[in-house]
Amino acid sequence: MLIRERDYEDISVQEILDRADVGRSTFYTHYRDKDELLVDGIHDMIRSVSPAASTAASDDLTWFSLPILEHHERHRRAVAQRLTGSARAVLHEHLRHVLARLVKERLKTSRRGSASPIPPDLLAPYVSATFVLVLNWWLDSGSSLTSAEVHDVFRSLIAGALHDRANGRVPSPSL
Repeated sequence: MLIRERDYEDISVQEILDRADVGRSTFYTHYRDKDELLVDGIHDMIRSVSPAASTAASDDLTWFSLPILEHHERHRRAVAQRLTGSARAVLHEHLRHVLARLVKERLKTSRRGSASPIPPDLLAPYVSATFVLVLNWWLDSGSSLTSAEVHDVFRSLIAGALHDRANGRVPSPSL
């Protein structure tokens, strides 16, 4: 993968075409640019690591977390050593956007109710940003926590927002 070799910003579409042995017209038939290719790759990764996502309870807004963390746990050492800081930042920023869209879609079909005072367009990016924050912390800290333990940390961090959404109330700030 080129992204393991060079900064994402420095990779040209031509280099991607050469590495994949694909013609320019074929690439542009499927993708607008390299960012769209990256997002498609993230969707493929999510589908491959979380086949149970489609059967997970529609109220589970964290269905993606454990499978993605397990994927990272399996590849943690190798990938961490090969990705530059900017490459991982770009990947995780795209991951955050993809997850926000998926969570927002899940919220539309959720039994949590649309009468909640926490709007889906706020809750979805909150959940995805918190997940990426936890993922980065786990990778950067060298923590010995397992993927299941990190999943529990993530769920604990968002539990208040999910509980309040389920109850249809906004928590009172206590100072």
